[in-house]
Amino acid sequence: MPHKVDISCPSCGGHAVFEFAEVVKITLKKDVQFFEQSELFDYYMFKDSCGHKRHGAVYYANLHGGSTSAISDLPEGYQSENWKHSKYLIRSHGTDLGAFCCAHCQARERYILQWPDDAYYSINYKGETLWAFNRESSIDLRDYIASKLRKTENYKWANFLLHVPAVFKKQNARDKVVKQINRLLTR
Repeated sequence: MPHKVDISCPSCGGHAVFEFAEVVKITLKKDVQFFEQSELFDYYMFKDSCGHKRHGAVYYANLHGGSTSAISDLPEGYQSENWKHSKYLIRSHGTDLGAFCCAHCQARERYILQWPDDAYYSINYKGETLWAFNRESSIDLRDYIASKLRKTENYKWANFLLHVPAVFKKQNARDKVVKQINRLLTR
């Protein structure tokens, strides 16, 4: 899954961008207090797959213009760059934690992603839901479904296209599905 996905804004329903939170392991117990009291970070106690507890500092880049430039005055041993594409510890704990920003209503908030329910680019056909991560993957999806050859290797989002359910690829579905995706792309 990409680091950023397009979602329907929880506040207004418009187009919003969700970005996963970045988590860095707090290595020294004495540093926990700094991250607990910081307005930039959320502190979490995580359990890894072996059941070991880990302290983590969570940063929401999307709340700060999508960058780590707001991070400063860290305890020794930490750098703002640590929160650039760190491991997604949040995702591995069953919670898709991050933040969204909406250009329409200007909302910018922490959010727990409910994927694929939150997908901005999603359609329903015959009781099934088809979704895409963002505009670029929606265009590839539309072109792939419209194609008679359907060679996934011709698309940037090839791995994603390998998992399109058969109901959307049937010949009698093609025109209806492509028309719905085109409507999404023009809103």
